[in-house]
Amino acid sequence: MASEGKAAQRRACLCSCTKQDFLPEESFRSWQNYCKALRATGHRLKDRLTTRSLDSLELNEIKARSSHEMKKTLTWWDIIWLGVGAVIGSGIFVLTGQEARQVSGPSVIISYIVSGVSAMLSVFCYTEFAVEIPVAGGSFAYLRVELGDFMAFIAAGNILLEYVIGGAAVARSWTSYFATLLNHKPNDLRIHAAGLPDDYSQLDPISIGVIIVVCVAASFSTKGTSRFNYVASIFHIAVIIFIIIAGLTQADAKNLSDFAPFGAHGIFNSAAVLFFAYIGFDAVSTMAEETKNPSKDIPLGLVGSMIIVTSLYCILALTLCLMQPYSQIDVDAPYSVAFEAIGMDWAKYIVALGALKGMTTVLLVSAVAQARYLTHIARTHLVPPWLAQVNAATGTPINATIVMLVATSVIAFFTSLGILSNLLSISTLFIFMLVAVALLVRRYYVSGVTTDANRNKLIVSIAVILASSIASAALWGAGYDGWIWYIVIALVWLSGTGFLWWMVPQGRVPVTWGVPLVPWLPAASIGINIFLLGSIDGQSFVRFGIWTAVLLVYYLFLGLHASYDTAKATATDAGNV
Repeated sequence: MASEGKAAQRRACLCSCTKQDFLPEESFRSWQNYCKALRATGHRLKDRLTTRSLDSLELNEIKARSSHEMKKTLTWWDIIWLGVGAVIGSGIFVLTGQEARQVSGPSVIISYIVSGVSAMLSVFCYTEFAVEIPVAGGSFAYLRVELGDFMAFIAAGNILLEYVIGGAAVARSWTSYFATLLNHKPNDLRIHAAGLPDDYSQLDPISIGVIIVVCVAASFSTKGTSRFNYVASIFHIAVIIFIIIAGLTQADAKNLSDFAPFGAHGIFNSAAVLFFAYIGFDAVSTMAEETKNPSKDIPLGLVGSMIIVTSLYCILALTLCLMQPYSQIDVDAPYSVAFEAIGMDWAKYIVALGALKGMTTVLLVSAVAQARYLTHIARTHLVPPWLAQVNAATGTPINATIVMLVATSVIAFFTSLGILSNLLSISTLFIFMLVAVALLVRRYYVSGVTTDANRNKLIVSIAVILASSIASAALWGAGYDGWIWYIVIALVWLSGTGFLWWMVPQGRVPVTWGVPLVPWLPAASIGINIFLLGSIDGQSFVRFGIWTAVLLVYYLFLGLHASYDTAKATATDAGNV
């Protein structure tokens, strides 16, 4: 193992790109080995479906595969401002206009509250995991420990999709606001390709330039990124306060008279899409490995930043809807155009500048986070271990940063914001639901402690919670307008959650910080995340299904065998110690 570690360090220093850096496992040493591995796919898949990782394994052996440690430089103050910087960006500055005008009207304010409640429930779940398993893998590591290797990989693929799409959406929004800052229409700086479909025809070279600059900055220093984000976020908050005060001076309560023109469906359809505006806190959880005191810094940072963000979102949405009738709100740059419409042309420049700053910090924190996700996934060899290398000088994962930069740039160049936001919301809600399920498993099932009877009760309870949540989402998606079946489903959900609370003893109690009101809060997170999934359009689910199929093909032919070999090698080494 010592010689293997020295070889890994030497390859990292030389930045080599040999086969050993990408496919070093036994199954890929020769075609004969690979064919033998393929014939054993069924056995290996069963092993990976039923095998769970350990906290100690994620915190020690797997982390050590990066050759160098990430530097522990962050405090709770850094985490709060990284959370604010990661979350407040194109969601509030772009999607508010899109949803208010086309989907929910002024009731977009309620949509922000609904999605904010869902996000806060997920924050609680993430926080407990991040405190107890403070590694760069975030939800991927949490799911490996509680739901096993296979489910963690499916989630990992969607995590990476979430970050690529999220970065692309923010980068395209950056171009829109930059255009308004230069007195142009939002699409004026894009290149129209007439031969491509409408959703992919507005080519955006500026977004690629922004992504490159941000990723280069993220490669140098996490603490430096935090300092820049802190200063920039103070300016951002000042701009938001200006928008609220200046906008409310021109408020007209009559603009709220038709408060919910599209009904309850409009409110929840918007809430599902606006969940995009809250993603980012999961990015901050990936920085747990770089915090000085995770048990203190993570809870204060994550929960504190989410309270600030949710409050600002609701007030900003209210301000916009008071400034203009919802039917006149601009879809691409709503706040800038709203100030222009009420005769405050000069204010639109401040808004555009603030929006650009917000999107820049979102991109910066996202670039830091997505590279750390990919790094930890590569540590398990589900993707090539070359991506797990941490640069000795900077203490950052440069290889992973470059790969995510390329993927984000390609998507940002072609794809419209509408396509990106819906697909992003599916991936995010799916992952947050899995993390809530994993938290229930973590609290109620401990191998060697939980009896078979209690394990079976846990399985039944989770199945009832999931089934009732899926049923409510299906009814909503089908356009069912009655209340009887919703009441029946709610009672089923309550019975499943109540049975778990009353009949199954918890197998584990958090040492330093834990989610309150377990199992009620995690079960509520499962329910609301799945319900919001029922509000997303069918085409987005088709794209989600295609992406999941691609992940399965990759897993069965490459990821499964690489991770299986690595897990067995680790077990063998541990047995020889």
